[in-house]
Amino acid sequence: MPRYALTIAYDGTAFHGWQKQHPPDLDPLRTVQGVVEAAVEELIRESVHVLGASRTDSGVHAEGQIACFTSAVDLDPEILPAALSSRLPVDVQVRHAEIVDPVFNPISDAEAKSYRYRLAHGRTMADSRPLFDRHTTAWSARELDVSLMKQAAHDLIGEHDFGAFTKIRHGRESTVREIYQCAVEEDSSDRLRIDVEGNGFLWNMVRIIAGTLVEIGEGRLPVDSIPGMLESGDRRQAGRTMPPEGLCMMWIRYGPPGSGKRRRLQDSAAREQDAD
Repeated sequence: MPRYALTIAYDGTAFHGWQKQHPPDLDPLRTVQGVVEAAVEELIRESVHVLGASRTDSGVHAEGQIACFTSAVDLDPEILPAALSSRLPVDVQVRHAEIVDPVFNPISDAEAKSYRYRLAHGRTMADSRPLFDRHTTAWSARELDVSLMKQAAHDLIGEHDFGAFTKIRHGRESTVREIYQCAVEEDSSDRLRIDVEGNGFLWNMVRIIAGTLVEIGEGRLPVDSIPGMLESGDRRQAGRTMPPEGLCMMWIRYGPPGSGKRRRLQDSAAREQDAD
């Protein structure tokens, strides 16, 4: 049976994250996985499981979430995005679709993921605090020294034990991950973005990385403190967990077509990212 991979974008503000949740004796919570599965089932008229690559938390957004499903129904990947998007609520879009190897797994086959954290800072101007983009941009009331943040970000690159940069009860056997890139870039005098690319991420890891860099930019933490945090593995040593609205999953990279993995959907998501 054909296996279809989707690139999905969503505004996570009104969702309880990606993963379906059905608390006992209560109605199911509104999740991205839930509404996407409902749209697919309405289209193909059969029950289906949509597997997502990243379990984004409540309030977190995505431009390049990857998900897949298998169905005996013959679907045209060229028209599948429009067919699904027309059945989805206004805060979710399917941006791209293609047929992939039947054994493709969007979680285990991922080679790299990229997240972006958007932040406004300072209160010297009346409009420094986000208003119209408040659901996609976090805010720090203090002026940030971006040069210090840039310097500190380099200490996160490489393979490290990121035990200090995740929730205490994270549920993972290993907290070792490799960061390929961590960059702080200014979009304007009071707006910046933190881009983090790696082979995998722990629960709240990017939001804690952002919070640590923010505290360094605020002068609350020394610029050279990150190596000690990594060495300690102690969550108390790292900075605060930043709020979810600033975080967006940008893209996921896979291997070349024909290897049981795929790269084309990531390339499509990257083009969306470049249009920001």
